[in-house]
Amino acid sequence: MPLSADIVVRRPWFFIAFFILVTLGFGSQLPNLVIDPEVKNQLPSDMPGRVSMLEIEERFGGSEMIMVVLEHEDVLQPAALDRLKRLSDGMSELDGIDEVMDVFTLTDVQGEDGNMIVEAAVPEVPDTPSETEALRERLATNALVQGNVLARDGTAAAVIGLLSKDAEDQPTIAAVEALLEATDGPGELFLGGMPDVRTRVSQDIQSDIRRFMPIGLLIILGFLWVCFRQLRGVLLPFAVVVMSCVVAMGLIPLLGWKVQMVTVILPVILLAVANDYGIHLLAKYQEENRPGRDLTGPELARICLADLGPPVIAAGVTTIAGLLCLTTHIIVPAAQLGVLASLGVLFALAGSLGFIPAVLAVLPVAPPIFADADDDSAGVLDRGLAWTARQVAAYPGPIVAAVLLFTVAVATGIGSIEVDTNPVNYYPPSAPVAQNAERINRSFGGSTELSVMVTGDIQDPSVMKGLDELGDALRAHEGVGFTSSIADVVRKMNQAVMGGDDEALTIPDSREAIAQYFLLYSMSGDPEDFERMVDFDYEHALLTARIRALGTAEIAAIVQATEDWLAANPIGSEPAIVAGFGPVFVDLVEAVVRGQAMSLGLSLVLVFVLVAATFRSPSAGAYAVVPLLLAMPLLFGGMGYLGIELNIITAMLSSIMVGVGVDYTIHFLWRYRDERGEGHEPREAVFRTLTTAGRGIVFNALSVVVGFAVLLISNFLPVQFFGFLVVVSIGGCLIGALVVLPALVLLFRPGFLEP
Repeated sequence: MPLSADIVVRRPWFFIAFFILVTLGFGSQLPNLVIDPEVKNQLPSDMPGRVSMLEIEERFGGSEMIMVVLEHEDVLQPAALDRLKRLSDGMSELDGIDEVMDVFTLTDVQGEDGNMIVEAAVPEVPDTPSETEALRERLATNALVQGNVLARDGTAAAVIGLLSKDAEDQPTIAAVEALLEATDGPGELFLGGMPDVRTRVSQDIQSDIRRFMPIGLLIILGFLWVCFRQLRGVLLPFAVVVMSCVVAMGLIPLLGWKVQMVTVILPVILLAVANDYGIHLLAKYQEENRPGRDLTGPELARICLADLGPPVIAAGVTTIAGLLCLTTHIIVPAAQLGVLASLGVLFALAGSLGFIPAVLAVLPVAPPIFADADDDSAGVLDRGLAWTARQVAAYPGPIVAAVLLFTVAVATGIGSIEVDTNPVNYYPPSAPVAQNAERINRSFGGSTELSVMVTGDIQDPSVMKGLDELGDALRAHEGVGFTSSIADVVRKMNQAVMGGDDEALTIPDSREAIAQYFLLYSMSGDPEDFERMVDFDYEHALLTARIRALGTAEIAAIVQATEDWLAANPIGSEPAIVAGFGPVFVDLVEAVVRGQAMSLGLSLVLVFVLVAATFRSPSAGAYAVVPLLLAMPLLFGGMGYLGIELNIITAMLSSIMVGVGVDYTIHFLWRYRDERGEGHEPREAVFRTLTTAGRGIVFNALSVVVGFAVLLISNFLPVQFFGFLVVVSIGGCLIGALVVLPALVLLFRPGFLEP
């Protein structure tokens, strides 16, 4: 690096101006950031679950629903029904809502002298107690109402707004909330449904970003001051962090991407990682700036860049490679995060090698503060590193054995890891989103939808009975709270025409009878009442089920049971399509697991290749991977034992850990090789490496830990867990680099490190 060092030192103001101007250019794009909380947009457009959902929406309209729930000791009391009626009328007038379903818009089919009478389930608000009781008795037998928009115990009623396909979440939710504020009356109102969840997620994403940056920057400033106790040691790495964050976030609108929940950890990754390279340079600066050496600012900058340039570049490239492995994720925002984080780290690497040495070259030399580990003035860290070096040199074999045994013990927890992708579970049980979802599950059978579209002659009794039997099979599953299909309506129509007997609540055996029922319905009712259940030509029918389970594993079991039932009992002329948010969550689970395996395997391979190329030895790649292989069982085993789920956020941790953790290994191996090259014996070389380069390695690891610690204040549980798991994984990598790796080097004396 001597030539590159000379270029930076000779033209410092050019490099300073260049990095400032580039940062300002990308910073001009920050006002164009757009937030997208949509779950299905996290999947590729060609993924089966998303394709099936779009196909159903094209035929039956949007399946998204906003649910306004009124809870009251008796929602059929006139005052409560009046409030519900005003809510129903108000929601029907809102932009973005195609249709409203409640006790006033859903129908009731009755028979009279062999004729079919169709009217609203609640034609009008009752005036007297006797009318209320009569209404209660009628609604008790209405399958379209009970458990759908009216709780079976009568303590809750819902107004469901079905959104148009082009409706936007935030303005629609805001309009509904304004309606709720303006509609007074008895009972308690609350909102539910996936659009409401997405709106809360979007607001919390903004909240996280607003809090992460200032708090994270303050933490990094305090940490850098503790490490270096000099203003330049604080401000220069800090400046590189800020510049890399601005560049990475400014890339989002330039690339036509949007901010999603995964993206909130992007600035935190850069806060934690982007200062690593500057930390090594500043630690080297203080190490070289000893009393009596009388070096100038340009000379110190040149020494730092020449000596540390190669290992810093190697560490940066491996970190970038690990982050780029996220692009193998099928989950869209995870792949985008890999690109954005790697480009941000690349800019930070360039800034550490260009901007920081340039500024050091123009500043006056700082007062010396570095002390040898054995000096009385040495700090706690220096003395601790010296003690560690002596223990490693004295007991390399027992140390390696003890670490291996502990790692194997923790690894037994891997089998207990669960995968979850339901956005409701992003929140703790005490959060309003989670509480509202639980209340909806209790009263209305769930807020997660499963849709089955059947193709064929829908008026054929065999098809209609197949739909009816599928509904029975789904209702038999304890995780399904409610189902509805055109078969339920036909059974009710048959009962009405046949005199109202319970035995007549069946599907007729004649196609002509079914067709006649639809004709009779059209005479006193509106055929558009069925537009969400069957199309105009009676060639496609839709069965909708609500899943009360919140865990993705339970949802996946219901989706699988549905697909198995359809495989054994085909309905119609073509295979039925299973869609909805239930299957989307299942697709996300598969994507998380597959992306985790691919990115982890690829990142390990790339680290092996890059380190082997850096040291020109395959053995070097193997030694570099050892600390990572020890940290991974600690990470995943710990997740299993602590009950931390694998989800979209935590699935990215391994690639980040590999990319960041290998830095410590590279810096140790590089400095140890230099010490051996100067003629020091292995134990002395280990001691000198840990008490010099070890200082920068510890600073580096602690900067990652304190940087990611800001995630603990996130609104989202997965992001909080991510912050906690960083401490575990980086701690494992640090122990591997400062304890296990030196012990292995002493035991096996690898040739690529020998002079």
